[in-house]
Amino acid sequence: MDKIERVYFSGIGAIGSLYASLIHDTGSADLSVVADRERIERYRHYGVIINGRKYDFNYITPDADTGPADLIIIAVKQHNLDESVKSLRKFAGKDTIFLSLLNGITSEEIIGRTYGMEKILHSFVVGTDAVRQGTDASFKNSGRIVFGSARGNSDDKKVAMVKDLFERSGIGYTIPEDIIREQWWKFMMNVGINQVSAILRAPYGVFHNTKEAQELVKMASLEVLAIAEKKGIRLTEDDIAKHLEIFKTLTPDGKTSMLQDVEAGRKTEVEIFSEAVIEMGGELGVPTPVNEILFRMIRTIEQMY
Repeated sequence: MDKIERVYFSGIGAIGSLYASLIHDTGSADLSVVADRERIERYRHYGVIINGRKYDFNYITPDADTGPADLIIIAVKQHNLDESVKSLRKFAGKDTIFLSLLNGITSEEIIGRTYGMEKILHSFVVGTDAVRQGTDASFKNSGRIVFGSARGNSDDKKVAMVKDLFERSGIGYTIPEDIIREQWWKFMMNVGINQVSAILRAPYGVFHNTKEAQELVKMASLEVLAIAEKKGIRLTEDDIAKHLEIFKTLTPDGKTSMLQDVEAGRKTEVEIFSEAVIEMGGELGVPTPVNEILFRMIRTIEQMY
């Protein structure tokens, strides 16, 4: 395989639908969405609306005989990841590439246990303000996908092929020298902004100029920084400052994924944020009092739905 021509998506929430629409609109690849029959019926009945336009994607069930994908993009919530991994077995060939757009720092390992780490490119999304309500999604900033190989990018054929697809699709991207370090940078940002925004019910505009909200983000992020130092990952307080600058570029009424979950009464991803920080802190002897408070607050919010 020299060129990515067949792309399958698992998960078309805010992020998944954003990038699926860009590939669809450019015709840069044969695009299909993998989902169970009930979900497909819902998509077909209500339609998938992205920025006011209805999209009739090609939908396939996990038992479809369509052959392997060149690239599988997983964009589900963390608590749906195991189900997603199982649903993709028939579409994973020997040359299939997996790209996970999930938050956190564990999804690649979970996918790799089933399909092999050699098929995985590490990745995450930054700079988008995509919002989903029901089957409707909207965005003003498409952001970019940061991706790369944990083994290095210089001669990795998978990295080159995904780069080519993104350029054909108009998808913004960055290929850093150290993707693992960058994933931890994004993890640190999410631990701060996602959780604080969900508790405060605060869109991005609150974090543009509100000092106290910015300080809460920094307090939660500093605990991740301390854990990263113990693990030999090169993060600094300057990276937290970079987070705050990124927030200021986002639409003031835009919302984090966790805030969207809370407002919709959905299960959040608190397990891969504060709970993960608490567990790693316990293993490494790093105090995590801020994240312990955030965890209990978000758990309480979930039980109040």
